[in-house]
Amino acid sequence: MIRFKTSPALGFRHGLLRLSIAAVLMLLAAHALAIECEKPHHLRFAMVPQDDLQKDIAAHQPLFDSLQAATGLPVEVVMPSSYGAVVEGLLAGAIDLANLGPAAYLNAKKADPRITAFAATAKKKGAFQEEGAFYTSLLIVRRQGPYTALETLRGKKLALVDPDSTSGALIPRQEFSRHVQVPLGGYFSQVGYTGSHDQSALAVVNGRVDAAFVSSYLLTSLVEAGKASAGDFRVLWRSARMPVNPYVYRGQLCASLKDKISAVFLGQNGAGNKALLDNLKALRFVPISDGDYQILRDLP
Repeated sequence: MIRFKTSPALGFRHGLLRLSIAAVLMLLAAHALAIECEKPHHLRFAMVPQDDLQKDIAAHQPLFDSLQAATGLPVEVVMPSSYGAVVEGLLAGAIDLANLGPAAYLNAKKADPRITAFAATAKKKGAFQEEGAFYTSLLIVRRQGPYTALETLRGKKLALVDPDSTSGALIPRQEFSRHVQVPLGGYFSQVGYTGSHDQSALAVVNGRVDAAFVSSYLLTSLVEAGKASAGDFRVLWRSARMPVNPYVYRGQLCASLKDKISAVFLGQNGAGNKALLDNLKALRFVPISDGDYQILRDLP
């Protein structure tokens, strides 16, 4: 049998060749990624319709102005019909930047791991809202009504917000149901969706429903807008704290564009755009990541 022995020098050259090939492949992969990243002609923005969508979009006008100045791209606002429509727009590449509810974000992230949460607002203290980058789900009833304890709501009519709303559907179905040890459909005689936190709260005030689950922050906003009084409501249950709505962008956007977008929110320690923060009743923007929403993933 003939045995061939490779000389050390030849083995060294083969090793160098393998390293060179690997380096070339890495460069080609990086180049391919750079080519594949997207540079849209417009920056398309959307947000979930939590209360008065037209008002919320108008409040974000200082953001749109800052984004256009920073990126050189005009901002196009996409008006969604539901929480799910915003998620679908992100997944289809029809929306580049969005403000999502936490549960809607988790749905989007599960469908496309490239979607990135990068910023959120630290809220000011208000009638039903504590200061900080978190909020709670509230079960509210009309203060002048007959309901003074949870047990008095058995068999009554309940309003939820949207199937993809965190505080207006997910938390009630999970955390509240666990608290009373009964599914919502077994505790209340009727359970329906209103489409927004404003509509749920006003349905309580107007007597169309007996109770509703709403966001502490959005109920505070409703009161501050003069649509209702804090004295109109009694809170019968409050959830644990949850992280606030994240601002997200599509992962396919080019890194330089994503950096410019992030800087608009988080520059000057998140307090650079005073007009926007005033409109949003916020103290500042804070950086966030996917891990901040793990508490919601851990719900049974």
